[in-house]
Amino acid sequence: MNASQISTYLGANRLLSVFWIILFTMTVLITYPQAAQAHPLSASYTNIDFGQEGTTLDFSIDETSVLENIKADTNNNEKLDPDELDIWGDKIADWIGDSIALEADGRQQAETLLNLDMKDENGTRYVTIHWEFPAYSPGTTITINDGLYYDNGNTTYTNLLAATQGGQLSQAILQGKERDWTILLTENQISQGEPTVEQQEMTTPAPQSPSSTDSGSPPHEVEQTTSHSPAARSAWLSFLQLGMNHILGGYDHLLFLLALLLGRQTFKQYALTITAFTVAHSITLTLTYLDLIHLPSKWIEAGIALSIVYVAVENIFLRNIRFRWLITFLFGLIHGMGFADILMGMHIPAKEVAIDLASFNIGIEIIQLALVAIALPILKYLQKRSAYNNGMKVASCLIAAAGAFWLFERLL
Repeated sequence: MNASQISTYLGANRLLSVFWIILFTMTVLITYPQAAQAHPLSASYTNIDFGQEGTTLDFSIDETSVLENIKADTNNNEKLDPDELDIWGDKIADWIGDSIALEADGRQQAETLLNLDMKDENGTRYVTIHWEFPAYSPGTTITINDGLYYDNGNTTYTNLLAATQGGQLSQAILQGKERDWTILLTENQISQGEPTVEQQEMTTPAPQSPSSTDSGSPPHEVEQTTSHSPAARSAWLSFLQLGMNHILGGYDHLLFLLALLLGRQTFKQYALTITAFTVAHSITLTLTYLDLIHLPSKWIEAGIALSIVYVAVENIFLRNIRFRWLITFLFGLIHGMGFADILMGMHIPAKEVAIDLASFNIGIEIIQLALVAIALPILKYLQKRSAYNNGMKVASCLIAAAGAFWLFERLL
């Protein structure tokens, strides 16, 4: 095709050309910056125990985030080995300590570093720092502030926080610009009457520990008091937002969804495909969190990459797509296990599991359906153009290449 023919083609198919250019650009931008990590969602887990003898705070963050900020991988094996953790432990502790603060009645508290260690959960390695603070009496207002990645627009960093005191458990999700979590330690008044609405929403009873049961003084409850903090919002809303952020940060999930939509299908076929994906990932998201099924994270992520390659190749070589809903259901089971990864380090109380998991899943669905609602009318219009097939095949080749890159990377 010479320059004159190209000019004529672009003039006759201007809208289609603009669409493919935008699609190609988006695919390249999605793939290239995420070469090292397909999920830009960095997650941490904070566990605080307000004891009568002292307060302990354990902060865990994924190994990748540590190595991105502290150049501790001296042997270049892309892992933080035990000897490297020993050598760089103080630097890592300083990096975390500069961003995580605990205040009591408005005064920042000095922590005592106990130790750092490594742990592996579901195939993901975490660095955990263990701090100790003084014991705090009833009436003390405690504030946790997390400033990690606060001004970094390239990550949807999330801190899943759990606090326990005297058998009471309270949880919060710190994300976006809302990183302050405030609680008031008060005498436990639940035994004197029914808890208030706020207590029902913000504090979840847990089994009494032997230490708190045998103690001579009454346990304290963890009660949220500030309406502007994330902890003061209903838990379901926090999990809804977490689900929305998680799918927006999961570029491989988004490419899979795009590949599903590119192939020519009827509206009925599209509806079956999206429904099959929703049902499948909802099943495995729940089963994975409940630990009823378990696969190493490495193989789940590789399976997600393989699903992208398969659907893109199907777009290239199949003229009539008839049973995509079935393939989508099977791959959706794998994607659901990937969706659950962010929740695996958060121990949701048994009575709250159904609501929290449903809210998280609904958040995922809101974003997916919004993207489908935007893309599908455009695609149906463009599919009326004769040049659509060629453009779709080129786009599918690019998507398949991205999936193949991730597949190779994740199997190494």
